[in-house]
Amino acid sequence: MDQPFIPSFAILGHPNEGKSSVVSTLAEDDSVRISPIPGETRKCREYPVIVDGKKIIRFIDTPGFQQPRQSLKWLTEYSGPDRQMLSDFIAAHNSAPDFADECELFSPLADGAGIIFVVDGSRPVRRIDKMEMEILRLTGLPRMAVINTKEKNRAEFLEDWKSEARKNFNTIRMFDAHCATYAERIDLLESLKNIDQEWQPQLEEVVSAFKQDWQHRIDDTVNIMMELLLDVSRHTVKKTCQDESQIQMIKKQLQEQYKSDIDRFEKAAHKNIRKRFKHNIFNYELPPHSIIHEDLFSKKSWRILGLKQWQLAAAGAAGGSAVGAKIDLAMAGQSLGLFTAIGGLLGGGSAAFGAKQATRTKVKGLPLGRIKIQVGPMKNEQIPYILLDRALIYFSHVINWAHSRRDQSDTLRFGTVTPQKGFTSQWDGPSKKLFSRFFKTAQKGDWIKIAAAKTQLTGLLVRILKDISELKQPAE
Repeated sequence: MDQPFIPSFAILGHPNEGKSSVVSTLAEDDSVRISPIPGETRKCREYPVIVDGKKIIRFIDTPGFQQPRQSLKWLTEYSGPDRQMLSDFIAAHNSAPDFADECELFSPLADGAGIIFVVDGSRPVRRIDKMEMEILRLTGLPRMAVINTKEKNRAEFLEDWKSEARKNFNTIRMFDAHCATYAERIDLLESLKNIDQEWQPQLEEVVSAFKQDWQHRIDDTVNIMMELLLDVSRHTVKKTCQDESQIQMIKKQLQEQYKSDIDRFEKAAHKNIRKRFKHNIFNYELPPHSIIHEDLFSKKSWRILGLKQWQLAAAGAAGGSAVGAKIDLAMAGQSLGLFTAIGGLLGGGSAAFGAKQATRTKVKGLPLGRIKIQVGPMKNEQIPYILLDRALIYFSHVINWAHSRRDQSDTLRFGTVTPQKGFTSQWDGPSKKLFSRFFKTAQKGDWIKIAAAKTQLTGLLVRILKDISELKQPAE
């Protein structure tokens, strides 16, 4: 039985032009070796994209050209069948160490792989670059030029690169492998559909599979967020004691345990989101400029929120625990986003504390007067807003963190999301009412009503995540 045709693309170019970065980003594979040292890639390595257990496309990382001048001379003088040209080149130079890289990079081309030629558009076009482009033109294979602008402030050479690339390639794309969003990756794959008419049906299937898989990831991410909100809305911690003098100490212990539990829930949700988008090796940490060590209800956090003096006074009156704080940050249109209200997570306002004395509770048949202390479930509705906003912005981090990106100190861009505005702060009234209804229903434990409210909120979150996915990086 014939194997289905799987489009393959060899990523070629001069050493240290960003080939491995392009492979890593397109294949969503953070295991691709990326090094600033030229010539690190010496052997071809295949990186397949697998969707629903099936390979849909292959990207092949290759060594850089080492002998383009001599290779071009041999190819222009070649008089055999065109289809045999690359195979004959390999056979003629296989035992010559100086041509080891050329023989290696020509191998997937000899097998019929398409070409993605990567150049660094921040430097001028050189004679050796023109030789490499001419070599690839002579192969007659479907080919795309990717101009990888590694330095944003060096755009004066782009027109020269475009002019040369038009002479030798079927299509040209500008592509920053380190900062490419999902939308920009899809745009590049859409361009590949036009690389050759015979390849178009298979590449249309590839793009369709990418989009369907992305929708599944969005659906899964929404489910992760919903489970986080459900877990947080119902969570309680309890302890009993016999001595009233222990109540304050136990309450403090339970508050710390409660905050630790919510922190654990959130970290687990973020980890699952990251894994769903194939970030398995490089764990992007939240940026250092976030006020991540500040308590949500501290005066510093509230000042960053832009609250007025009377609100700051209310925060001070509430104190560190802020039990029962009712100041409605979300309805006031203030940001509850990751970059503004990201506190030591909850403050004490995350739970309602109650001590219920059960004077004749029976334990193991013995009449004992005991006191039960409970922290939770959460009564402050602002905290779920914050957790959701953090999850939404974490999602935007993950999907826009290209797999080729290795520098944790880089600052990500989020389109319309700025350090002063999160996602939930932009919601309209009906969306906020929908979220509030879900939270209150979840606390009551009526699973029929929870299912109905969850369905409505899920639809809202799916639309938000799709909008985030479709954002492209703003122009520099």
